[in-house]
Amino acid sequence: MSDSVSGQTVVDPKSFCTDLNSTAPQSFTDIGDLKKARLLLESITKTNPKHGPGWIARAGLEEVTGHIQMARQIIAKGCEAVPNGEEVWLEATRLQTPENAKTVVARAVRQIPQSVKLWIKAADLEDESMYKKRVLRNALENVPTSVALWKEAVKLEEPDDARILLSRAVECCPTSVDLWVALAKLETYENARKVLNNAREKIPTDRQIWLTAAKLEEAHENADMVKTIVDRAISSLQSNGVEIHRDQWLKDAHDCDRSGSKLTCQAVVHGVLGIGVEMESRKSQWLDDAETAVQAEAFTCARAIYTYALSVFPSKKSIWLRAAYFEKEHGTRSSLERLLQDAVLHCPKAEVLWLMGAKSRWLAGDVPGARTILSESFKANANSEEIWLAAVKLESENNEYQRARSLLANARENAGTARVVMKSAKLEWALLNLQEANQLIAEGIDRFPDNAKLWMMKGQILEQTGDKPEAITTYMEGLKRCPTSVPLWILCCKTQMSLGEHTKARANLEKARLRCPVSAELWLEAVRMEVNLGNKEVGKAFMARALQKCPNSGILWADAIFLEARPQRKTKSVDALRKCEHDVHVILAVAKLFWTERKIGKTREWFQKAIKVDPDFGDTWGYYYKFELEYGSEEQRRVLLEKCVSTEPRHGERWCRVSKDIKNWRKRIDEILVILADELDVPTN
Repeated sequence: MSDSVSGQTVVDPKSFCTDLNSTAPQSFTDIGDLKKARLLLESITKTNPKHGPGWIARAGLEEVTGHIQMARQIIAKGCEAVPNGEEVWLEATRLQTPENAKTVVARAVRQIPQSVKLWIKAADLEDESMYKKRVLRNALENVPTSVALWKEAVKLEEPDDARILLSRAVECCPTSVDLWVALAKLETYENARKVLNNAREKIPTDRQIWLTAAKLEEAHENADMVKTIVDRAISSLQSNGVEIHRDQWLKDAHDCDRSGSKLTCQAVVHGVLGIGVEMESRKSQWLDDAETAVQAEAFTCARAIYTYALSVFPSKKSIWLRAAYFEKEHGTRSSLERLLQDAVLHCPKAEVLWLMGAKSRWLAGDVPGARTILSESFKANANSEEIWLAAVKLESENNEYQRARSLLANARENAGTARVVMKSAKLEWALLNLQEANQLIAEGIDRFPDNAKLWMMKGQILEQTGDKPEAITTYMEGLKRCPTSVPLWILCCKTQMSLGEHTKARANLEKARLRCPVSAELWLEAVRMEVNLGNKEVGKAFMARALQKCPNSGILWADAIFLEARPQRKTKSVDALRKCEHDVHVILAVAKLFWTERKIGKTREWFQKAIKVDPDFGDTWGYYYKFELEYGSEEQRRVLLEKCVSTEPRHGERWCRVSKDIKNWRKRIDEILVILADELDVPTN
């Protein structure tokens, strides 16, 4: 850090003084360093007095050490040494008191009348609007081509005066898009059109002027002109050698959407969506574009992208589905139903689209309309199991049990699947026609002997009538035909446990694990059996073996956390998250762990994480609602209930135990959630 032979400094004063924001020196060592810095900076200004940053650094050193007067004197010398140094004058202004600063900046603009920064600083120092205007007008006389000065001046004026000022501004700065656009916004419709036409002549390569013109026409309800202007914009810019960057234009479409210019947004999307996209990548790229628009909350833009994509790929079921889910989430019922009507015309074999349309009508209370959609879907999808069962559900939910029975009878004849048989038996079971249910199940087992669910239903009906030994016999018969059915093994063992046949239950679980050695559910059942029988240490030993067999099983790790003593649970939860970071069972277990420690905020945060990871997992919703019943407000509970209903969870051990209980077959999602929360226990230490 010394002077070069030529006499020019080799020190970068700006870099050297970057950290001069420290406090005054506190020790002799600091004082020694200060003296060295002062000598160095003094050497810089003497060696190269025309180097403005050196003066600024030297004054800054004195300022941070509390010698403000000395700093002012040094920077004053700097202004004399570097009379055309804009930054030096600005620093001198900053170091002065407000009144003296005005004097300094007045000298500065006389010395450098072309400096925009100094004129703006001079205007900022004035307190009254009138004096600010006077300064800026003087500035514009000296620098009439400065866009920044015109903008500052316009800000201070009323609309009428601003319009006059902007008329002069665009004459002096004809290439400033911002000034042209600002003038157009202040003019009448006819004059605004003239202004924008002039702007396009002066700046033929800027898209914002064209977009402003499109927005102007939309604001005055000239819908036909909007698309024409956007199309002309693209062709004109291309002819002037401007490359059309689709990402840039799509961002403009997002901005138009958020500002309320919906037609302009749609016109931009339709104009640029196909530009620069390879033929084979169009579908995936457009779906990504739609998702990006949704994330930006530009819903009109997303809808326009889906519309364009469907015009190119009218027979693609996946695009119709994505568009339908979008309308369901962000549109209205009528917009969803209009879309689905078009969808089934182009994809009549897509059962899910018919079903979405029928469900929308049903949820709106239009049962005849839902029936009509389903009857039309039968024409295109004869003998479709999904549509048969949807029609059955519609009738049974509306207490039309005879209609439902008739539909199921037809379905058994035409579709004839195991699922149809099960639904038939379940309806009779729910209506307490157990004899008819048993007959249907028997017929189903004859036709589908390898279907474990039919054996389970038969056994559960026997349990309901109190004949548990016969139920166990049924389960064992079913296991001969379905030896790898984990739910059937577990159901059999639980029934044996309820009769006190612990040894048989253990033996059957052992057999089950031999059949399915990596089934986490079977290992978990063995652990829980031992813990419930008071053999916690045996249960922990089983858990250790289970985690060796299934090291990435979230359901095992979730239970393993609460098998530990309280001091070790945190460590176990860290291990669980390391192994199964995104497993909903583990995240739910961590939420419950925080609940036991009464960490309300953390608990709520982890419940929300669990819902985000897997919104279909009903156990999370149940525990979360139970938690809000204890710690949340009425509003929080209401919002959570509404979210659960809209999400419609279907899975989860505890959730299915309630939702699939035959006595709850007519319960709505909100009712199931309340029942589940009531049955769940508050996590304890």
